[in-house]
Amino acid sequence: MLVLEFVNTVHARRGRPGDDLSDVEGMTAWGLAHAAELGLGPSFAASEELRHEVVRLRQAVRALFARAVAPGPASGADVTRLPGFTESLALVNATALAAPVAPRLEWPREGAPVATRVLTGESGESARVRAVLATAAIEFLAGPYGEQLRTCGSSPCVLYFVKERPRQEWCSVRCGNRARAARHYHQHKAH
Repeated sequence: MLVLEFVNTVHARRGRPGDDLSDVEGMTAWGLAHAAELGLGPSFAASEELRHEVVRLRQAVRALFARAVAPGPASGADVTRLPGFTESLALVNATALAAPVAPRLEWPREGAPVATRVLTGESGESARVRAVLATAAIEFLAGPYGEQLRTCGSSPCVLYFVKERPRQEWCSVRCGNRARAARHYHQHKAH
């Protein structure tokens, strides 16, 4: 899901915080990895302004995610640096409206049909990218997955995920194994 991959550009690897969008090169690489969904061509190169605006939108979406998982804990990666809920909601809605997008079906001669998003009016690349991301966030939070949004229960993981099974507590098998090993260690260390 595009919006989960977007908010999870803030992550922790080996206990260290990371941000895939921390510089223009990272934003370019992430954009190219999601080019079809974002409507980008193979020559896409992010500008510092686009990167800054996308990171600002990501923080707003992360603030909405923090509210969506409440009363459970929000991601510990940046919860103290997130903008306020009202400001975040306004930014996401305004961004989605700034460059309305619509689905478009592309069907190559060989292969399955693919849905892409296209602008319904004239707008720049930055507005289009941000509109696609804001629209994906709105659809996710208002759709069936919004209620299953969770924060990974494994420390130091800071990712959000969609709970697919009733007892699921972690974003991945790796995080589940890490959490169970830590729990086992602490239980046996006390004895």
